[in-house]
Amino acid sequence: MIFFSLNLLKNNRLAILSNVGFSVGQALFNILVFLDKKFVGRKWAGQLFAQLLARNLCWNIGRKHIKNNILGALSVMIVLLLSGCNFEWNKPNLSTPKPSKFDHSSVSRSAKPIPAGSKFMVNFASQELTELSKSVLVDNYQIAAAVAQIKQADAAARLGSSPLYPSLSSQNYAASYHTPAAMINYTGQGDFQSKINNGVPNNSMFTQFPPAFPAAGFYKGYYYGMYQVGVGLASYTIDFWGKNEDASYAARLQANASRFERDLVEISQLSSLMVNYFSLLAYQDILAIYIDNVKIYETIYNAVKLRYETGTASAFDLSQQGATLEQQKAQIPVYQKYIEQTKLAIAVLLGKPPESISIKGGSLAKLKFPKIEPGLPSEVLLRRPDIASAEAQLASQEFSVLNARAQFFPSITINSFYGPNSYLIWNLLNPSALAANVMGEMTQPLFDGWALYGNYQQQTAAYDQLVALYRLTIINALQDVESSLVAIKRVAQSLETQKKAVADSTQAFKLQKLQFEQGTIDIIALSYTQNQLISNQIQEVFFRQQYFTAAAALYQALGGGWTGITRDAEIARANAAYQEDLGPWP
Repeated sequence: MIFFSLNLLKNNRLAILSNVGFSVGQALFNILVFLDKKFVGRKWAGQLFAQLLARNLCWNIGRKHIKNNILGALSVMIVLLLSGCNFEWNKPNLSTPKPSKFDHSSVSRSAKPIPAGSKFMVNFASQELTELSKSVLVDNYQIAAAVAQIKQADAAARLGSSPLYPSLSSQNYAASYHTPAAMINYTGQGDFQSKINNGVPNNSMFTQFPPAFPAAGFYKGYYYGMYQVGVGLASYTIDFWGKNEDASYAARLQANASRFERDLVEISQLSSLMVNYFSLLAYQDILAIYIDNVKIYETIYNAVKLRYETGTASAFDLSQQGATLEQQKAQIPVYQKYIEQTKLAIAVLLGKPPESISIKGGSLAKLKFPKIEPGLPSEVLLRRPDIASAEAQLASQEFSVLNARAQFFPSITINSFYGPNSYLIWNLLNPSALAANVMGEMTQPLFDGWALYGNYQQQTAAYDQLVALYRLTIINALQDVESSLVAIKRVAQSLETQKKAVADSTQAFKLQKLQFEQGTIDIIALSYTQNQLISNQIQEVFFRQQYFTAAAALYQALGGGWTGITRDAEIARANAAYQEDLGPWP
């Protein structure tokens, strides 16, 4: 910024006229743009008029002297450059096409929000899962970190709003100054005595004056003190253009967004709990399959061994069955490892050391699949905290754009102070030492190397970026729901088919086992049928795991029970935090 003083330029009439013309023209330009657009660009005609007015005003004042004075020409040129800045802001369209229904939903009607948190877990008919979800909401460290971010955002909101209020401070100091003789103009003894009488009193403790007549042809100069105690300094910038208010709103909207982000983290952690718990149950089911089949393989192995000893079975048959038995046994430690590692992952979600928790688990077959109606796409978009967060950040950035725009306009600041000032410390309590001052200051940015304009362009570009991310968030939300619905629908079909495959494989194995015992088939045919049974059983478990995992994904896709009521409550909490402990100011 460039500031000028008429006192410093009093000997240069052209410079005064040129700078005054420049300042008035630029100020009128800013004011007209402000009135024309109210911080958001709409009418190009009003802006063009403001630019022409700013140019012509300065040109008419300075053109008479432009040939003879470089400063006048420079002033006119700067105005022409500055008034050419483009403040037109074409805000992107936020509308995003939304479907009227979900393609893969069995029903296309409005639906109530799903239950939130542990209330949703009850639908799986697992008491352990319900209790674990309650523990996650209390002790999870990701949620705790998100809460700490809320506190930071609340503090940032107060910090961003501080320019709305006056600043008050107390200044106390004691200083000693020395004025050398070369800085004192002594024109005679009378003049010197006048300086003593009208200036600093003669005191050996605080002031040392030169003698009445110079000693050895020079003076020593003199020393004096300055003391100030309890002075109240006040400063306030009038927010005429809404710059400080825009900054306040931007920070407060970020505080809202931080709360929505915490809700998103909570939903994500609960979804992770469900996914890990379902994986735990799946591993336990597969482990049980291998343990049961090892018992069957041992029975068959003993039968083959008995036949080998009686000479009715070959060594090849015995070796093959033994290898198959050991292969099944080798899978048991693998899934025991998966079970232990999954419990460790759940312990992290619970925010507790693994040694301090006990998770029993169970079987996926004992769980109930919850009935979930997604509702309409328009309803889902109102129940997603990530969309609410994107909207809050977008609104915050819009105020940042308005703040960047308002910085082009003049800034009016009132400064004042009141308190005792004295050259002698014992005079501080004297009423005559009281001093007061009130000063108004108007600052108009003239030329700063296009820093303000660069900041304005940066903020508008950031707004464009958030618009794109906002639209992407909406599309991702719809895609999450559709993907979860597809998974539930298709995996349910696969699960039903796989159940039939397991039933058929079980029946086939029973028949072939009977045939083997009767000696009508060899061990190779029996081993093949048994391997098919184990494969089908494990595949059924995997399909069931995918089925319940899709339910967890749909829980998260539908917003985890987050509603418009939750949104209003979070905003109310943000406003309450902003108003808390503000002191005497409203």
